[in-house]
Amino acid sequence: MAPERTDEVDPTPVRRPTGGMAVLVIVGILLALSVAVALTALSPGRVYAEYGLPDPGDVTRFGQSLVRAIAEVCAAIAVGSLLFAVFLTPAQRGGLLAADGYAAVRAAGWAALGWFLAASAMVPLFVANALGKPVSEVLNPTQLIVYIDALEQAKAWVATALLAGLLAIACRIVLSWGWTFAAFAFSLLCLMPVAVTGHSASGGSHDVGTNSLIFHLLATAFWVGGLVALVAHAYRGGGHLQLAYRRFSKLALICWITLAVSGVINALVRLTPAEVFSTPYGTLVLAKIGALGVLGVVGYFQRQRGVRALGADESRSVLMRLGGIEMLLMLATIGIAVALGGTPPPGEISAQPSTTELLIGYNLDGPPTFLALLLDWRFDLLFGTLSIAAALVYLAGVRRLRKRGDAWPVGRTIAWVAGCLTILIATSSGIGRYSPAMFSVHMGSHMLLSMLAPVLLVLGGPVTLALRALPTAGKDAPTGPREWILALVHSPVSRLLTHPLVALALFVGSFYGLYFSGLFDAALPLHWAHLAMNAHFLLAGYVFYWPVIGIDPAPRRLPPLGRLGLVFASMPFHAFFGIALMSGSTVIGASFYHQLALPWVTDLLSDQRLGGGLTWASGELPLLVVVIALLAQWAKADAKDAKRADRHAESDGDADLTAYNEMLKRMAGGKRDG
Repeated sequence: MAPERTDEVDPTPVRRPTGGMAVLVIVGILLALSVAVALTALSPGRVYAEYGLPDPGDVTRFGQSLVRAIAEVCAAIAVGSLLFAVFLTPAQRGGLLAADGYAAVRAAGWAALGWFLAASAMVPLFVANALGKPVSEVLNPTQLIVYIDALEQAKAWVATALLAGLLAIACRIVLSWGWTFAAFAFSLLCLMPVAVTGHSASGGSHDVGTNSLIFHLLATAFWVGGLVALVAHAYRGGGHLQLAYRRFSKLALICWITLAVSGVINALVRLTPAEVFSTPYGTLVLAKIGALGVLGVVGYFQRQRGVRALGADESRSVLMRLGGIEMLLMLATIGIAVALGGTPPPGEISAQPSTTELLIGYNLDGPPTFLALLLDWRFDLLFGTLSIAAALVYLAGVRRLRKRGDAWPVGRTIAWVAGCLTILIATSSGIGRYSPAMFSVHMGSHMLLSMLAPVLLVLGGPVTLALRALPTAGKDAPTGPREWILALVHSPVSRLLTHPLVALALFVGSFYGLYFSGLFDAALPLHWAHLAMNAHFLLAGYVFYWPVIGIDPAPRRLPPLGRLGLVFASMPFHAFFGIALMSGSTVIGASFYHQLALPWVTDLLSDQRLGGGLTWASGELPLLVVVIALLAQWAKADAKDAKRADRHAESDGDADLTAYNEMLKRMAGGKRDG
């Protein structure tokens, strides 16, 4: 899983780390703590009075703000340091981390340890705040377990502590670029438990609130943590500072835009325009927007001065000074965010959402007619944004090839754009809107995401396009996106996932494992579980179809008969699954659907059987497309082989055929002599 091309050893002398960076980080953490505590102290007891709870006391109230600020700062440093080790500084030959990358991973390990300790301390503090009791009264292990079981966000902090502990262990043992990338991906998972609980995950429009918060937290971790890692790199006197600075500058702009857009969307979900200026929650939102604006201005001027300083002797000191100022402002903003997270939105106490809005995040206006499924859109902020971004990036790659004078098949472009459009329709159209509430519509969305979209995406050949459009790093140049893509394609994880048995098990086994094990029943009330299901459907289908009909080079190349056999092996499983749904007598997800009590779904079993019929009928059509595409690729490969043989025959005077005829003559002559 290591990049193919790496750079030579950087000649820049490396100094021993000084205490300046540690002092700067400590000052930043203290600043974040001070802001969080000061804002928490502005309204003592008000939050508990609104919820009808007694004030738990200063230790519990301020302790939660302090510990949460530490947890969020440590989380950002852990994620950002791993980001720096993977993408902002090059690895050595053979894929091992260079000294700069290893130092960043070690810093991530210490930050993950702090994250683990703070998340562990947050569990009793959150429980005490939720119950309005002093923290000393909830420390009894038996009672604490009962309280945790009743509070979703307490469970989230337990999960965060466990994941952060595993991350801290992983950062102590990884040495290669590939496993550092795996640790970085795992660190993003560590952010999710708290992101999908709390204010954004409850009440009306919690689907939009949760999705926007995911973007917000990822952008914060990349920007804040990446800047801390960059400044630490400068303090250490690490090499390739200019390269790291240029790459981070591009990332910082994307993060700033993402923070601004996601923050505004999340605020609009929780506030009306009048509440922005008349409530404490709105005041904190305005303070955070102001801090973000200041960060944008400071960051812009820093980029301008940094560009002028690149190549100069004082560039390192300039970057340390300006980066340190921006880092302190970022950590102060985290303090505002912590105070915002501990303040209930103005409508959370008084609002009485309907049962449908409470369970799925929005109301449904009527039955899913054809026009409703076609026109009643609710944009999925996560999958809708990713599908549009994927289409635009692909088209930008095609445009770059054409400007260079290289051709790219139109059919591949159409296939990729159609695949992105399929994802958009499955998650954001009326199909996506009704999918969480009705099993039959859910199965339609499932079929689009697992059976049709992956087929179109793999026919688009995105990896091949990227390898042709992206520049190749020179022999002594640092690795770039092209080398990272090659490393991931040929990684052990990719080889494992594309193994025929593994791909088949993930593709068809997930149907039975999800719906017949009770897992689907548990996932229905949880928005994050719907996101995870959609991601699994899409990725499992892509992994299955990639080595079968994919244009891109796969880690495992199957022979044509093997590909055809793998496709035919999956077909009976889909048919049996659809028949099992149509003939079953037990309603899947009965408890959740009974709670919704949609007036146009009077018979849940009939709706389930309709979903089974859709699965059985629609599952064969994409497989037919796959078989046709596979046969077309097979015929095209045979035609290429025939042309290649003809050119070879023309170049050597058809020597192979002449030799073959001579052999037949000798054999015939031998028989006559006998």
